[in-house]
Amino acid sequence: MVARLRHQQTKIDAAPNTILVRPRRRRDHPGTAGMGARGLAPGDVREDIGRQEWEMVLDVLIEIGDVHSVSVDFWELLAEAARQMMLDRSCRWCEWRAWEVQHGTVRATLSLVRAEEGRRRTAFSGEGRPRPMWDTGNRSAGGERELSIARLWVEYAQELGPGKTADVRLAPLSPEQWRLLECGDVITMHEA
Repeated sequence: MVARLRHQQTKIDAAPNTILVRPRRRRDHPGTAGMGARGLAPGDVREDIGRQEWEMVLDVLIEIGDVHSVSVDFWELLAEAARQMMLDRSCRWCEWRAWEVQHGTVRATLSLVRAEEGRRRTAFSGEGRPRPMWDTGNRSAGGERELSIARLWVEYAQELGPGKTADVRLAPLSPEQWRLLECGDVITMHEA
């Protein structure tokens, strides 16, 4: 699979199995207006708190964090709140975002080849569990291709299957191996 990369604020359009990198515009981001994205005003949030609508309050705080720069502590507190409410996906998302605040991320659009064209026959979980290898263009001292590993989170979907395209976030396990990539670069995803 190939992908074009898009670092922290990037978006990618790609051919099948390709990730491209280009700057991500603010309007591309879910909830770009913060609380206003859902038409909520601060008073509405206070009412939700008063009614103990904790899941709604958590969702709004996540939206705010996705739009504005917030600390690792913010994400860790939200992760703990989600854990206590047994909201596993929200908890994993908040943990993922805390990691991103510390280490950065690569954002891209990933297009998978159709099942007839590739080895993958089923969809994979998009919640940060897959750790595929990526050909980022790095070479060993002997000139051989070196693959890099990055966890993968599919945005706006719980899974991604053959022939599908989605915006993704990559969390490189060795970020230094990804530093030379620029918006528009194409990288290839390899599955074991």
